[in-house]
Amino acid sequence: MPTDRPFLPPATQPVRALVWALHLAIPMLGLWLLLAQPGLNAFWQHNPIHFWAILAVAGVNVGLGLIVGEAARRRRDARLFLVSTVFLTCAGFFLLHGLATPGVILPRGSLGFDVGQQAGLGVASVLAFASALPLGERACAAVLAAQHLVRGLLLGLLALWGAASLVPGLTPLSAPAHSATPWPLWASLPAVALYGAAALLLFRLHRRRPSAMLISLVTAYALLAEAVVAGMSQLNWHLSWWLWHLLLTLAFAFVAYSAYLQFRREGSSAGLFDAVALPATVARIQADYDRALEELVDHVRRGEPLAASRLAGRFQLTERQTAVFDRAGQALAGERELSERLAALVDVGAQTRVGLPEQDFLASALDRVRRAYGDVRIGLVADGRVCVGSREYGFPDARPERRGERIAYPLTVKGRLAGALEVPLGGSERDEALAATLAGQVSIALENARLYQELNTLFRQYMSPDVANALLADPGQAALGGEVRELTALFADLKGFTTFSERVSPGEIVEMLNRYHTAAVPCVLDNGGTIVQFVGDALLALFNAPATQKDHAAAACRAALRMQEAAAAAAGGESDWPAFRIGVNTGPALVGNIGSPQLRGFNAMGDSVNVAARLQTLAEPGTVVIGASTLTRLDGRARTRPLGKLNLKGKDERVEAHVLVGLE
Repeated sequence: MPTDRPFLPPATQPVRALVWALHLAIPMLGLWLLLAQPGLNAFWQHNPIHFWAILAVAGVNVGLGLIVGEAARRRRDARLFLVSTVFLTCAGFFLLHGLATPGVILPRGSLGFDVGQQAGLGVASVLAFASALPLGERACAAVLAAQHLVRGLLLGLLALWGAASLVPGLTPLSAPAHSATPWPLWASLPAVALYGAAALLLFRLHRRRPSAMLISLVTAYALLAEAVVAGMSQLNWHLSWWLWHLLLTLAFAFVAYSAYLQFRREGSSAGLFDAVALPATVARIQADYDRALEELVDHVRRGEPLAASRLAGRFQLTERQTAVFDRAGQALAGERELSERLAALVDVGAQTRVGLPEQDFLASALDRVRRAYGDVRIGLVADGRVCVGSREYGFPDARPERRGERIAYPLTVKGRLAGALEVPLGGSERDEALAATLAGQVSIALENARLYQELNTLFRQYMSPDVANALLADPGQAALGGEVRELTALFADLKGFTTFSERVSPGEIVEMLNRYHTAAVPCVLDNGGTIVQFVGDALLALFNAPATQKDHAAAACRAALRMQEAAAAAAGGESDWPAFRIGVNTGPALVGNIGSPQLRGFNAMGDSVNVAARLQTLAEPGTVVIGASTLTRLDGRARTRPLGKLNLKGKDERVEAHVLVGLE
């Protein structure tokens, strides 16, 4: 049966609510019939039965009050304290009514015998209404602080009423009773109203938080209200008089029976009345159980299978509940461990990033998986051997190898042994399967890290970083074609390179070019440029392509001036080495991948690029020549020396040019 539903069905469904209302209405209909037809309201007096029945019901009621009071003390709940006081108040006055039975202490009873229970029900109704109120934190604290005072006043009131009604001649309450002592209507209506309001408030709580104990308490308060009504006639020893005795008995018996059923179902009295408690208490109880469950799981994860027994005393669990709690904790610990290990697998895969060195990846991966798998160790191939600590592994058949309390799995890269992953030996096939999956994930991540490192060495160093990053982010950009955009082109070559090459060895040529380009390339890259070509001693760099630059003309000019400074430093006083001459021009050009499906390269084509190349050929060694369009975009920040309008090869119109001297 599902455990998330109350043991008794909630009285919230229409049919059940109707049946419940009919059960409460039947006693009132019976009372009306007896009072309307005096012939049916038979007289029956039996003092011993009355006394012993009252004594038994009062004893049950005292027991209920003490149990609920203990729950109130343990849970520190004001509502439970007030409910227990309701039971004890009714029990006390009911007991005094029984002691006033004729022939027990007084020969003819007393007036207190007639009116005592009505007075007791009136006092209890105030406590019942208070118990149904949604008490806040401050009100709850005030009630708990005054609980000893309330109990003392209750005991004092019972003692005074007992003396007044049982000591002959002390007060009018000890005078002999009459056969009918009508109880004033005005004295009973407030008690009926308070019991009815309390029942309604608890019923509304029951609709939000269905509970067998709540609906039994609602029923008890309703029956107490009916007992007040039935006792108003005071026709002693008639059936209508016995009816209010029966209603009181049913009210207390219903709560006792519900508690008994719940005790049998749960096997413990620890939480019998938790559903009646205030919302703050219920939330605190839930938080206590949550913490207990977390504590249980932690104990189980540390290898303590009897952890639930440590919590049994705190929550008064039975042996069966402790065993179930322990098994649940073990199951939850297993599920949590599985979740953490799966999460570690995901994290290992996510840690493989472009540019992450292999050693950094392994250190980060080990730190993560050790939190889920324990003492995990990794050893990589070194000098043809795979060692983890002092243990060497060969994996001749590519299967895991066990060494004592540990098991090692092979790590492979491109089908070859690359290392070993060693983990503590698991206790189940699932543990071994997870460890094997971890080894596979680490192998994939290790292979990816090495491939990325190769890519960084082979791919990035053969093209500008901007182009490499763009292709990595969007491989579709490698397709043939391009777009027209404004850019600044920088052409540079070495004046006198051919003559220099004729009189030196090839080795000296390579050394000279590498020194020059080593000095020149950072000048371009540091200013956001993209180098798209090296042709012998010449290079072509683009600014604002493919990466967008807001002030690309100024960036290109800064790069050109720095290249001249860096080249002069790289020459190192070699007077016979050639010197850079640089041309810079700005304008629209077609930018994209140019070539064939088999071989292509990133480049730019257009008149602006051609002009930059022509300006470079006209520049003197060690100088930078810029076009008029570039100068315009510098907005007066450049110091130049005008060259006038020049005739350039392939151009019909003359082109204005300037020697760039400096840049603010």
